[in-house]
Amino acid sequence: MELRFEWTDGNNEDFARFYRVTEDYYSALVGGEDKRKGFIPYNLSSVIEDVLVVYAGEKPAACAGIKAYSEKDAEIKRVWVEPGFRKNHIASQMMALLEEKAKRRGFSRLILQTREIMPDAVGLYTKLGYHRIGNYPPYDKLEGAVCFAKEIKP
Repeated sequence: MELRFEWTDGNNEDFARFYRVTEDYYSALVGGEDKRKGFIPYNLSSVIEDVLVVYAGEKPAACAGIKAYSEKDAEIKRVWVEPGFRKNHIASQMMALLEEKAKRRGFSRLILQTREIMPDAVGLYTKLGYHRIGNYPPYDKLEGAVCFAKEIKP
């Protein structure tokens, strides 16, 4: 399978579609949008500065993004691989590219939030050298959230 990795921003049409898919997925995971309503404003697709969309041929297969969180931290957002494309190491490849992009932008650490009920995500981040940290705002108020970080050298 030939993959093409394209950098864009949070306004990309394919990324916007993935955003809607992930919103539905996360809402279903926690028992409805009402249970995560307070966090939706922190996850708007349009504020994600650097977005990676992966294509298998012409078909969008995966996405991930980073946005500035602080002067030293970039936050990883919306790591998603369509079910039919999983088990092809696409997420690992995207994470490596996100790390490179964050270094070029001058960040010294990547942070991210996921949920304990997503063992594949937790396993991926742990395997890639991310370590668990205390939940940072706004996720410090989100039940079931877990946060991770990885130091990167610009």
